[in-house]
Amino acid sequence: MPLHAICLDLAGVLYQGPRLLPGAQDALQRLRATGLPLRFVTNTSQRNRTQILNDLASLNLAVDETELFTAPQAAHDYLTCRGLTPYCLFHPNLKEEFADLEGKQADAVLIGDAGRKFTYEHLDQAFRLLHDGAPLIAIGENRYYQLDDGLHLDAGPFVRALEYAANCRAIITGKPSSAFFEQVLADLGTRPEHTLMVGDDVHGDVEGALNSGMQACLVQTGKYREGDEQAITGDFYLEADITAVARTVTHLLG
Repeated sequence: MPLHAICLDLAGVLYQGPRLLPGAQDALQRLRATGLPLRFVTNTSQRNRTQILNDLASLNLAVDETELFTAPQAAHDYLTCRGLTPYCLFHPNLKEEFADLEGKQADAVLIGDAGRKFTYEHLDQAFRLLHDGAPLIAIGENRYYQLDDGLHLDAGPFVRALEYAANCRAIITGKPSSAFFEQVLADLGTRPEHTLMVGDDVHGDVEGALNSGMQACLVQTGKYREGDEQAITGDFYLEADITAVARTVTHLLG
């Protein structure tokens, strides 16, 4: 299948916490040297857009602002288009990105990775709004994420708890939502079957991409655990790391 563009997850693919993963800079340079357009797509909701770009710059990863697609921005666009005022249950770092949507009377619930803000009081307030008919907007539904000290709960389990309690279904604005991938594909101007998604999350990155008709590659870094590749069906690449991805892409392009 021809390859016309590449989408890369960030955490777990290019870096882990504050450190670059081995070979990430060289691999990114090799991918850029192919001439294929790149997009960097992330569900990260503990860092705002400016912080992510600064983090990338501090790691000497050259990423243009126009190449970055974040799930929080997709959530903001969704709420704005529908004139919704959200009750926000997310990390304090995202507050400035949603300041323009604040209001006295919330008519939607927005949930991201709130960390220590996932308290009974906050979840109960969200539940009451949902029970009264407010829509549930989730920045992502990742089950967990990787830090230097191991795996940690992400927002997904709390999204499922609210869905169960309020008998509703969340609208997912980030990966693995097809709507999110469609937004990136529209920006690239490429067809899904000609676009490769590279990530360390077998469900959010790989399964989501496959369900959107894209090519996909699972890297064995970040949150990857042995046997993850057996958790889903479909054909996709399995590579040791981003260096192996760059090598495979170069080979495919001849």
